[in-house]
Amino acid sequence: MHSASDIASLMDSLGRAAVESAALLAQASTDAKNTALRAAAAQIRAQCPAILAANQIDMQRARERGLSAAMLDRLALDDKRVEAMAKGIEDIVALPDPIGTVIAEWTRPNGMRIQRVRVPLGVVGIIYESRPNVTADAGALCLKSGNAAILRGGSESTQSSRAIHACLVAGLRAAGLPEGAIQIVPTTDRAAVGYMLSSMNDYIDVVVPRGGKSLVARVQQEARVPVIGHLEGNCHVYVDRDADVRMACDIVKNAKLRRTGICGSAETVLFDRAGVATLAKPVLTTLLDAGCEVRGDEVLQALDTRIKPASEDDWRTEYLDAIIAAKVVDGVDGAARHIDKYGSAHTESIVTANQATADRFLALVDSAIVLHNASTQFADGGEFGMGAEIGISTDKFHARGPVGVEQITSYKYLVRGTGQLRP
Repeated sequence: MHSASDIASLMDSLGRAAVESAALLAQASTDAKNTALRAAAAQIRAQCPAILAANQIDMQRARERGLSAAMLDRLALDDKRVEAMAKGIEDIVALPDPIGTVIAEWTRPNGMRIQRVRVPLGVVGIIYESRPNVTADAGALCLKSGNAAILRGGSESTQSSRAIHACLVAGLRAAGLPEGAIQIVPTTDRAAVGYMLSSMNDYIDVVVPRGGKSLVARVQQEARVPVIGHLEGNCHVYVDRDADVRMACDIVKNAKLRRTGICGSAETVLFDRAGVATLAKPVLTTLLDAGCEVRGDEVLQALDTRIKPASEDDWRTEYLDAIIAAKVVDGVDGAARHIDKYGSAHTESIVTANQATADRFLALVDSAIVLHNASTQFADGGEFGMGAEIGISTDKFHARGPVGVEQITSYKYLVRGTGQLRP
């Protein structure tokens, strides 16, 4: 534990370095930023053994602390996941540099030329849990978009995150960019998070939380700067009467069980009342046979003795586990009403061969991501071709859905005149 003055001194020094670095990054060339990112990716590959050794220390401590299987899965790294981090950074290199892009331009009747031009936000604070790969994704995305980053990973991923951060700093050094452009909070003291949220508004322009409900709720409650993020991922799959039964089984199984601990995992499956007889049993049997617990309404309980009764709370629950709620609704409108009442505006999917029904679902459902005939687990910036993401936003202002390079920028207006005066 550190004293309050120690925490303030430490965090303020990070803030000052970030602001200084952000001013330099905003003017950095695309080539310089890409050089740093390529070098960081190469360093991650070269340091794979050291990163995995650090991760084993984190994993051992996490097991001793009794972390859940879902949390352990988020924390765990292997050769494949380390390579995915390096590849994710290279994907960000391949993205267009958003900074300086002219979003719109026009000329006024008085001859003034106006341009709306994309600029960095400045300093982005990222607070996250468990997943050490967020260190690489967040640092790289901020760098590409000209933002300085202050990263605060969870205490459970300390060793892994530090090893990955060292690779990012090596990349900055190789490109001659300021090392303060990507900083990691060097203490696990929870007071550092409190200070970051409440007392660094002179340094930090926006905070992005990535983690469980309690973390995000704390950030949203305590932050004195804008927050981009989502509180819960209560995602739904609606199986329409016109769904292909094989496709419905495959999509629901993947949406729920591919990785149960991610925010895009489906937590409720809804069945069109007109399709229960032909669709519900095979879909639910597929889940049950794969080891998923199903909590259903009375109609669905009658289909299989293994289906447990659902309570009102189940419709609102983000399980992040091999558990799913199941309910019969009255068509696409009933599905939309259920999602509107119980959902978290994150990600929803409809399975149907009827294009008109799909179009109605896509129009009615007001979530950040709405899919047709695809798994909710595609709720990911990398899968959207955005290189990577800092997180998913369910906000309706600034950024919504995957938060990638473009979503952590703002814009300013450049106005060019020839001596115009306002009458």
